[in-house]
Amino acid sequence: MAEKTNPDILYTIVDEAPELASASFLPIIRKFAAAAGVSVGTKDISLAGRIIATFPENLSEAQRQSDDLAELGELVKTPEANVIKLPNISASVPQLVAAIEELQAQGYSIPNYPEEPATDEEKAVRARYDAIKGSAVNPVLREGNSDRRAARAVKNFAQKNPHSMGAWVSDSKTHVSSMSGNDFFSNEKSATITGAQAGNAKIEFVGKDGAVTVLKDAWPLEEGTVADATFMSAKALSAFLADQIEATKADGIMFSLHMKATMMKVSDPIIFGHAVKAWLAPIFDKYAADLEAAGVNPNSGMGDVLARIAELPNAAAIQADIDALTADRPAMYMVDSDKGITNLHVPSDVIIDASMPALIRAGGKGWDATGAKGDVNCVIPDNCYAPVYDESVKFFKANGALDPSTAGAVANVGLMAQKAEEYGSHPTTFQAPADGTIRIVLANGETLHSHEVEAGDIWRSCTVKKAPIENWIQLAMDRQRLTGSEAIFWLDANRAHDAQLIAYVKPALEAAGVTDKFQIMAPREATRQSLETITAGKDSIAITGNVLRDYLTDLFPILELGTSAKMLSIVKLMQGGGLFETGAGGSAPKHVQQLVEESHLRWDSMGEFCALGESLNFLADAQGNAKAGVLGAAAEVATQGILDDNRSPSRKVGEPDNRDSHYWFARYWAEALAAQSDDADLAAEFAPVAAELAGKEAAILSELAAAQGPAADLGGYYKTDPAKTAAVMRPSAALNAIIG
Repeated sequence: MAEKTNPDILYTIVDEAPELASASFLPIIRKFAAAAGVSVGTKDISLAGRIIATFPENLSEAQRQSDDLAELGELVKTPEANVIKLPNISASVPQLVAAIEELQAQGYSIPNYPEEPATDEEKAVRARYDAIKGSAVNPVLREGNSDRRAARAVKNFAQKNPHSMGAWVSDSKTHVSSMSGNDFFSNEKSATITGAQAGNAKIEFVGKDGAVTVLKDAWPLEEGTVADATFMSAKALSAFLADQIEATKADGIMFSLHMKATMMKVSDPIIFGHAVKAWLAPIFDKYAADLEAAGVNPNSGMGDVLARIAELPNAAAIQADIDALTADRPAMYMVDSDKGITNLHVPSDVIIDASMPALIRAGGKGWDATGAKGDVNCVIPDNCYAPVYDESVKFFKANGALDPSTAGAVANVGLMAQKAEEYGSHPTTFQAPADGTIRIVLANGETLHSHEVEAGDIWRSCTVKKAPIENWIQLAMDRQRLTGSEAIFWLDANRAHDAQLIAYVKPALEAAGVTDKFQIMAPREATRQSLETITAGKDSIAITGNVLRDYLTDLFPILELGTSAKMLSIVKLMQGGGLFETGAGGSAPKHVQQLVEESHLRWDSMGEFCALGESLNFLADAQGNAKAGVLGAAAEVATQGILDDNRSPSRKVGEPDNRDSHYWFARYWAEALAAQSDDADLAAEFAPVAAELAGKEAAILSELAAAQGPAADLGGYYKTDPAKTAAVMRPSAALNAIIG
């Protein structure tokens, strides 16, 4: 159970590979930090921890946990906040259900997830679970805007040791397909709330008969807030998906869907379900009654559909029809061809900000069910951000793959504070229950936005407040001044929302006298400009909204560095605290699978190394703790040593893994502290530690190597057993004797 106090630094308990790595790395951090009088505590924001905290009335006293996410949410609004935030699961419904089942098997008396709640009690349980799924963590903690970039040491290493890149050819058939209209982009309306309009608004559905249903009441809108509303037509989406399946088949390439059903936890699972239904359209038509009886919900993915069909009396006949249909469909982009896991298997398997950059890095190639490479139709229904990937594909077709050895860097300043933009839209996204109108009615009775919708359409509203916008613009000006880099606001004057932001940006730049230092470009044009800039070996700053922040801080790092896990991510909290985010977790499930099967964890803790140094430096400045500053500087030296000596984890069993990299980091950190002259006490304390770590190198590495190969028992997936996990992740008695 996580600590109840607020130590100097709070390290988050999360999920999957980064949490397993913490079992090895956190004891090292605590030993070194203690020498500077720095306490390091934890807060549990894991999926399992959040579930347990949500249902205390069902649990014994020993099983209960505090709501650490809520506590952190309050802490980040204070100047004292110093949080190292590792990537956590943004759970899809299948992941949430799997976590619930695991906890129940471990003796936690928590309720099932009601897929179709009927009673008031089931609806209440569903509402509590819905607050956990999807991007439930980040909007709570991100009380500041994002400053994300590659640390100079990481970038230098990537240029000296370029990663492999797939070759692009000009006649590649890989392309991006999006809707021609009636999507979120084309239907968007936006306005900035005036003083007369401010107050508690409500969202209403008005049926064709004039009956009014309140979908969201007491929705506070402050003066200066940019408020949007839009919808995607279900009919247009279904027709588009059906057309793309046929077009893919005609082109002789693979079909793939790229979405973010984890972060966009209401809208994107519905869109994903439309794709599953389009792919299996003849099956849903022929066996509608059977599928309904089986409780089939296409939003949960093909895997769940097939599992439910397997329980039906006529399962063999339905499966035979599915097999025949599959043979007639185009090839499917695979998540895991060895295990038959398709692109449509589960909504959380394919996350656009990881899947599209990986495909682009591979020369536009995907893998089919046989494991063969091929060109791909990348289906991204909505046009808000699809042009970024479309333009990237076109650029590399024309110019060939990026050369990491000479490429410049694209940093990002992202607008994300206080649930900004689409990622804050979960409570205000609705599926139209019938034909009618969905509208926003302001406190003064005025209708702000209104859309005519049909049954099944996906309507959403989102906001971004004035203070985060102004803070974002200032952060962008600060970064440009410090770097002198090209700086682009990725804003489209023809998009309703972006036009409102531009009305903030232009006056702010003019008032600061720096208009000539910035460009404002639509995402497509900004993508081409940035790719041209880094191809020429120069740097650029992408100043973006929340979703583009997420997408670009994977796209460019994966092309430049081979991974986004090594990015330095600093969130300057608006009240003066610091939130230091580590690398992306999209590949974490595969890493856990490998660890369980052969006790090899290839998770790279470079993001944690970078965040640790920044956190200690921030602490030194905030608290006047000079020793913490010495620790931070030495941590940066250790990080450089990991890169220079190539001590990062390898991918294959039998080669050095995550645990080896932690040994080397501890050793380099101790050696740097022993060698520095700014603090004699720290030098004296760590000189023997450094000597012992070096002297026992052979024994430690031998013990770490011996742990690899056999299957690893963690005692769980979403909630592992701490003792079993420690045994797996700290297998070196020699190292443990030094670290404690």
